Amino acid sequence: MLKILVVEDELASRKFITHMMEAYGHCDIAVDGIKGVIMFEESMLNGEKYDLICMDIMMPEMDGQEALKKMREIEKKHSILPKDEAKVIMTTALSDPKTVLEAYYKGGATYYLVKPISTDKIKNIMADILDSK
Repeated sequence: MLKILVVEDELASRKFITHMMEAYGHCDIAVDGIKGVIMFEESMLNGEKYDLICMDIMMPEMDGQEALKKMREIEKKHSILPKDEAKVIMTTALSDPKTVLEAYYKGGATYYLVKPISTDKIKNIMADILDSK
């Protein structure tokens, strides 16, 4: 079973994503990027790192791009090799190419989903993640 962190500010999306992800492991929930980064760092300090992060890009306080950048810095600080980094599914209502490129290349996202998110899209991504383990 995977250890999963869901970082989503919007209640309906948070509930939907958490419900879908619970089939694959234990889900912890953060309602914004700042809380997500704090929970991520605490998991590293406790030796219980997350396998998967599902995170919205557009959030108050700290957006998903910035949160992911900080999470990747935390992994580096803890000497996590790139192949062992947490997989990241970034979600957003925005589908412009600039956002997609930033999520993939600048932030180190593994997957990118445009809302509304379907169960089939999540199942396909999870099959890919589980195959790569």
